[in-house]
Amino acid sequence: MLVLGDAHAATAEKRRALFAAYREANQDVTLQLGDLMYYDLPKPTWFIAGNNEDFDTISALRNGLVSNSDVRNATLLASSMVELNGLRIAGLSGNYAPTQYDRPRANLVGERRRHFTHEDIERAMTLESVDVLMTHEAPHGLPVSEEYEVGCPYIDDLLSVLDPELCLIGHHHQHTETTINGTRVISVAPTWERYYILDPDTLSLTWHETPES
Repeated sequence: MLVLGDAHAATAEKRRALFAAYREANQDVTLQLGDLMYYDLPKPTWFIAGNNEDFDTISALRNGLVSNSDVRNATLLASSMVELNGLRIAGLSGNYAPTQYDRPRANLVGERRRHFTHEDIERAMTLESVDVLMTHEAPHGLPVSEEYEVGCPYIDDLLSVLDPELCLIGHHHQHTETTINGTRVISVAPTWERYYILDPDTLSLTWHETPES
C-alpha cells in the first residue's frame, strides 16, 4: 500500500506532486499522515488530520457529515481504526497544545480544532490489536532535527498501551527511523520529496523519489 507524508496540497504545485505520487505508486490503498489539505483524491485514502487542514471539512468528516464533490476517496482516522490488507491500522488526528488538551473537543473552534484533546487520547487508548499507528505528533526519542524539543508524553503513553509493531509519523518533513519500546517508529518525508510503499505482510517500508509532475 502507498504511504504519504505531509502534502500541503492546497497549492497547485503541491497538488501536482501529490497526484504524481499516486500515479507512480499505482497502489489500491493509501495511508496519509496529515497536512493533506485537499480531499478529492484518485484512490481510496485513509488519513489523519494534521495541524494544517481545512478544519471545516475535517470537523464534518469527524462527524460523518460530508457528502460533496470536494471530498472523494478520503476517510479520516480520528482515534479510530480500520482493517486494510490484513493490517489493523489506527490513527490519531491533530497535534498537541497544552492549553487545549484538557478542553472538551466540542469547545475547540476555528484553528484550535487542529489539536487533539484528552477525549481523543482516551478513545484511542481503547483500540485493540493495532498493527500500525499513524500520528502527526511525535513521541519522545524520535531523532528529527527541530529548533524545539520533539516529543509528546501522550503519544508516549499511546505507544506504550497500543504496542503497535509500526508507528508512522508526519509533521516534521524528515525521514528518520528509530525503535521505541519495541515499536519501529518512522517519520516520513513530505509527499513532494518521497512516497513510500508498505508491504502488509512484512511491514517493510521502502521509499521512492516523487517524480516531477
